[in-house]
Amino acid sequence: MKKTIVLFVSLILVLSLAACGQKSKEDVVKSLNDKVSDMKSYKAKAKMTLKMGEDPQVYDVEIWYKNPDFYRVKLKNENKDQSQMILRNKEGVYVLTPALNKSFHFQSDWPKNSSQAYLYESIVKDIMEDSDASFKATEKHYVFDTKTRYQNNKMLPTQEITFNKKDLTPVTVKIKDPDQNVLVKVDFSKVTFNSSFNKDAFDMQKNMTGAQLGKTVAADGGTGEFTVKYPSNTAGATLVAENEMKVEDGSRFILTYEGARNYTMIVEKADVMETTLASRQMLGDPVDLGFTIGALSDKSVTWTYEGADYTIASNNMTKEELVEVARSVQGTSIK
Repeated sequence: MKKTIVLFVSLILVLSLAACGQKSKEDVVKSLNDKVSDMKSYKAKAKMTLKMGEDPQVYDVEIWYKNPDFYRVKLKNENKDQSQMILRNKEGVYVLTPALNKSFHFQSDWPKNSSQAYLYESIVKDIMEDSDASFKATEKHYVFDTKTRYQNNKMLPTQEITFNKKDLTPVTVKIKDPDQNVLVKVDFSKVTFNSSFNKDAFDMQKNMTGAQLGKTVAADGGTGEFTVKYPSNTAGATLVAENEMKVEDGSRFILTYEGARNYTMIVEKADVMETTLASRQMLGDPVDLGFTIGALSDKSVTWTYEGADYTIASNNMTKEELVEVARSVQGTSIK
């Protein structure tokens, strides 16, 4: 009997000690915030899977960050052999498309103005700003369910964020639609805090040159032909006119949509720029369209994909509606 009592007391002590060692949600949130505050830099690698079009798109993502606001995010779609880079330095924000020797230059608050699933400080901010975020601890991980901060996409309202218990590195981010289907998933494979960088690591010209391996050629092989695609989500509008104009390097297609929302889509061959010294100045912000990075302003969204430049412009569509239509332009060709 005495032995049984001793064993029971010992078990109670073990359970009590285990409970004392378990961190609360507030403890973990504070630790995450402290880590971001003390963080000087990091390098990370991840795989991002997007299920917002006809077929899932998988990207290898490489992230560089240097305090306070220097970024280099390289996204490469292995299947389509295309890559882009988002760069932020003291001159502003750039979106680079190395295969076309093309760069867009923004005066933008990116990435502070929206959720960014592959940026550590952004997912921590999502947690910090959602007082209703749920929390659980497993054997190896801390898991949060939070709201997102997407300004132009109400179709992605919530996310599940998982961190390693040991060092608070991110493991996965799953962004969900209103029905809790995972539409974006980021799987982190390596995160190294307080990394060192060369002095020109975030230089636009250096990054463009470094990304151009071999001879740069046009995506269409220089023939002037390219594939034009319709949006599958037309925002309640109908295609009422489709005109082809001959331009110096081929054709420009102008598609006119009318209905609940009126807009025009312009498509033409994406030219390889002769020099990277002059970036195209853009009003607005970079926007993730799922299959490429575009440029979003109050009345238009512009992007380059599979050898073609696209622009959707409207006087009566919201930014969210522009993005929703643009995300759906992956369908069957019309040319």
